[in-house]
Amino acid sequence: MSGLFYNLGKKVGPKVRKAKWFWQSIAGTEADAIKVEHEVGLDLAREIRRQLGLDQEPQTERILNEIGNRLTACVTSKSRKFSFETVKGTEPNAFALPGGFIFVTRSLMELCRYNQDEVAFILGHEMGHVIRGHAMARIIRNSAIATASRAAPIRGLFAGWLRKVGVQFLESAYSQDLESEADKFGVRLVAAAGYDSGASVQLLSRLAKLSSSTGKLDLGSYFSSHPPFNIRIQNINHLLRKWSS
Repeated sequence: MSGLFYNLGKKVGPKVRKAKWFWQSIAGTEADAIKVEHEVGLDLAREIRRQLGLDQEPQTERILNEIGNRLTACVTSKSRKFSFETVKGTEPNAFALPGGFIFVTRSLMELCRYNQDEVAFILGHEMGHVIRGHAMARIIRNSAIATASRAAPIRGLFAGWLRKVGVQFLESAYSQDLESEADKFGVRLVAAAGYDSGASVQLLSRLAKLSSSTGKLDLGSYFSSHPPFNIRIQNINHLLRKWSS
């Protein structure tokens, strides 16, 4: 990956706030920002489908859309739209694009054992990256993209950029703070949609056990790039205890 974009997902704090401010200054109102963000995501989503290809297995698509639509109905801002698609790939993986385009692999669904509560947590986590602005900020944080977006139409700009940096950029880790924020958002959204929020701990605990057994399971880059399972479980349990007290 080009050094220009190296490790952007780990930079947080003032730079994230600056990126958000810059994007809003281009787009205008919040509604305008969401609209332009959707155009960016649309551009990127087309390139993702071209590079990875869709895995259109009917059962997986049905479950994914059923859960995704139920979660979307609980999102406060009705200006935000989400779509959920399965892409080809042997590794368990998921990532979110600006504008609400969520992609997962079938192997990730299988890791969740198609358990709706567990899948809901994965989707809620990725939706959190979109709603909290993490997905957009990681892209526009780079000065080259920010400058180009002022000088050229949005449509078409980002697909060309993604072809240069590769899909791996979108799969790279956010900071531990942002991942924790997305976990908490996902747990809240899961509960609001009527799913079992405790399934997040169930999933992470099972994966922690499997990953510690040498040769038992290769979790790929999606889970290895996130904070350690024990930290995520601890943070979620703390949140769940606060709700019950």
